[in-house]
Amino acid sequence: MMMNNDFAKDCLAGRVILVTGASQGIGRAVAECYARHGATVVLLARSVRGLEIVYDGIIAEGLSEPAAITLDLLTAGETEFNNLAYQIKQTLGRLDGIVHCASHFYAASPLVNQGIEEWMNQYRINTVAPFAITRACLPLLKESPDASVVFVGETHGLHPGAFWGAFGASKQGLSYLTAVAANEWDAYPNLRVNLLVPGPVNSPQRIRTHPGEDRSERADIEAVLPHFLYWGGAASAGRSGEIIELDLRNKKA
Repeated sequence: MMMNNDFAKDCLAGRVILVTGASQGIGRAVAECYARHGATVVLLARSVRGLEIVYDGIIAEGLSEPAAITLDLLTAGETEFNNLAYQIKQTLGRLDGIVHCASHFYAASPLVNQGIEEWMNQYRINTVAPFAITRACLPLLKESPDASVVFVGETHGLHPGAFWGAFGASKQGLSYLTAVAANEWDAYPNLRVNLLVPGPVNSPQRIRTHPGEDRSERADIEAVLPHFLYWGGAASAGRSGEIIELDLRNKKA
């Protein structure tokens, strides 16, 4: 799919979109991009200081005031996820989309060295939390005239490889989750859900997972933002259950 980078400055005007992992990396870039295109963004992350920096930056640009919510996805349970949805409804009155950018990675290692806790924690943040947040917010999404959920995947979740056991498996779960949700939401033409895999980009997580990789071997985060605008906004209406894998290493923003 060829991507047109010419999105109107107000292409997300009137939308309220929740972005997880919004304090750094792709999550921060997506949140700031969405705000610059008219959305009211709900910033979600564990780091209070990180959220404050992103919040203050959006305000300094004179954009729509975001909401900032701290939540530790590793320890959050039913009550915390339901409270998140309630807080969004009470504060903003609506929700038109979610972009699940939050992710957790320990280290690349052989299966024999990976403990149960390592598997459980990565599944909890990479698979269970996106499901739980989406489920808690589903009543709000159903009320939106046009709602989009974007799960953010990872290359190793699509292409299994040695040393990526727990992380790759937990990210692969998003493919299944996307397919199931898309099937169940067929009755709601105003809802869609897709999986976007950004590929190798200059994000903090990529730098951790590939410490020997030169920066020139990765795309800039800005190169993937048009794809997030497309899949998170009205342009992708009618498309659901898709897996979009990008490789933008030859494209610099």
